[in-house]
Amino acid sequence: MFTDKVLLLTGGTGSFGNAILRRFLDSDLREIRIFSRDEKKQDDMRRKYNNDKLKFYIGDVRDFQSVLNAVRGVDYIYHAAALKQVPSCEFYPLEAVKTNVLGTENVLEAAIQVGVERVICLSTDKAVYPINAMGISKAMMEKIIVAKSRVSSDTTICATRYGNVMASRGSVIPLFVNQIRAGQPITITDAAMTRFMMTLDDAVDLVLFAFENGKTGDIFVQKAPAATIETLAKALTGLLKVPDHPVNIIGTRHGEKLFEALLSREEMVAAQDLGDYYRVPPDQRDLNYGKFFEKGEAKVSEAVEYTSHNTTRLDLKGMQDLLMKLRFMQATVRGEQVEPEE
Repeated sequence: MFTDKVLLLTGGTGSFGNAILRRFLDSDLREIRIFSRDEKKQDDMRRKYNNDKLKFYIGDVRDFQSVLNAVRGVDYIYHAAALKQVPSCEFYPLEAVKTNVLGTENVLEAAIQVGVERVICLSTDKAVYPINAMGISKAMMEKIIVAKSRVSSDTTICATRYGNVMASRGSVIPLFVNQIRAGQPITITDAAMTRFMMTLDDAVDLVLFAFENGKTGDIFVQKAPAATIETLAKALTGLLKVPDHPVNIIGTRHGEKLFEALLSREEMVAAQDLGDYYRVPPDQRDLNYGKFFEKGEAKVSEAVEYTSHNTTRLDLKGMQDLLMKLRFMQATVRGEQVEPEE
């Protein structure tokens, strides 16, 4: 499906963009466009990959015209541009709205206008039962995806929803490694807190699955194991041969949950089990209010959400085995100074 096609990556200089790019560089795609506002990172990528297939577009998803310029002639879009750090979105919630909500509207509207075949948008487990500004903005992004899918007969719009992507930039694994190397205590908010654990390769596999199997309005979730933060910390100190490294419990930060959910109860009722993945079809109800207020759904009361507390739980060895699949951890264990996964 990719032969002689043009792919656009919004937020293409980030961790997901680089991971998608590595997988697609050797494909039959004719052209890969990197769209972002960071000229320095674009220049770094240009030098790093040195590939004529790559084309770079400076712009911001907040600016419709710059998006429209980038999507002309594009067949597929992977939309990863986002504000994703929980604390920064808490302090500047309107900035999260501008990028995650209005920016997604711009990307989808531009894609529909020029007839892009397929758009895959990146979402997060924090969009399910959101309690922080980042999660709320991503939940609204998903609502826009479903709403746009109702009017996009020629453009297939889907979303992929992720848990914690291990060792990506800004994530907790590089933070813990840096604290260990600096001789500082590992800072844990709550030892019993659980998070889904996914590698960047898992994330790319989910994108490919969505590209190949998605119908408009679908949300795809990859089944993933989870671990407590305490298990993650012990796995890291064990791999780095400092099992007695001190740990400092600092308490839950503002906007953090004890556990994350990848699918809500309502979504689990509608979800289709595809083996390694769940597919959640769009809610196709219209403005007939009786469907919302007069007719209930008994199955929802019986359903159980899919969370990092009730998924497969990794023990210490399982967590270490998964960590050692990461290039970042392999290099770290060898004693090399490496940047987080990109």
